[in-house]
Amino acid sequence: MSAEDAVKAGRLDEALEALQGAIRQSPADAKLRRFLFQLHCVLGNWPKALTQLQVLSDMDSESTMLASIFQPVIQCELLRAEVFSGKRSPIIFGEPEQWVGLMVQANALIAENQIKAASELQAQALEAAPAVAGSVNGEPFEWMADSDSRLGPVMETMIEGKYCWVPFTRLKKLLIEPPKDLRDLVWIPASFIWTNGGNASGFIPARYPGTELVNDSALRLARKTEWSDRGNNVFTGLGQRIFATDQAEIPLFEVRTLEFAGT
Repeated sequence: MSAEDAVKAGRLDEALEALQGAIRQSPADAKLRRFLFQLHCVLGNWPKALTQLQVLSDMDSESTMLASIFQPVIQCELLRAEVFSGKRSPIIFGEPEQWVGLMVQANALIAENQIKAASELQAQALEAAPAVAGSVNGEPFEWMADSDSRLGPVMETMIEGKYCWVPFTRLKKLLIEPPKDLRDLVWIPASFIWTNGGNASGFIPARYPGTELVNDSALRLARKTEWSDRGNNVFTGLGQRIFATDQAEIPLFEVRTLEFAGT
C-alpha cells in the first residue's frame, strides 16, 4: 500500500513506514520529504517535522518557502501545548478585556483539573463577554462560540509567527479555504479582517490541543470530534474544531466565510 493510500485509509503508521522507505530509495526527492513533513505534523512529531523542514530548506524554492512558513508555526504549536497545560498564557489580540483574562485563568484551572473553580470563572467571563451577531456562510446567528469550553468566544490563531487568542469582538470577517493538503488538517490557512480595519493572513489550529497524542487516526486527521464531559458544564474536545451558534453547530472545515456585525 502506498503512503497516500495508507493515509486515506487512516493507517498512519503504515503511511509513515511506506514514506520513510520511499525516501531511503530517493533521498533527494523534495516532494516525498514535503509529504513526510506533513505526516509528522499530523502525528505530532514536532522535532522530526522541524528536521524535515531543515532538510527541505536547502532543496528547492518551493521547499524553502514551506520551511520559512511552517518553522514558526510549529514553534507556535509548542507554545500552544504549554498554554493548554497551564504553563503559559497566550498573547491576546488587542487590548485584553477582563472577561478574556477570566477565560485564560479558567483554562489554567482546567489543566489542573480544578473544574468547579474553572466553571465559575467561565460563567463570569461569558456573562461579561458581548454576544456578537453575524453570519457563517451567509446564515445569520445571534451569537457564536467555540464548542470547547476552554475557548468560548475566542479564536485560536497563528499569525506572523505568534500564537494568539483573538476575541470574536476583534474580528470583523474570516475567510477559509477548504483543506487541500495534509498540513491543512493541522493548521487551516485563513484570512482575517479586524474591526479596526486591519487585516492579516495566518492559520487556525484545526484540531483541539492534544489530538496529536491520541491513538485514533480519525481524530488525528480531523475527520471527527469527540468530547469529554469534565463536569460543571465544562466540555473539552479532541479532533476537528467545532463552532456553536444559537442556530447550529458547524465544523471548522465547513466554514468559508464568517462575518461579525460588530459590537
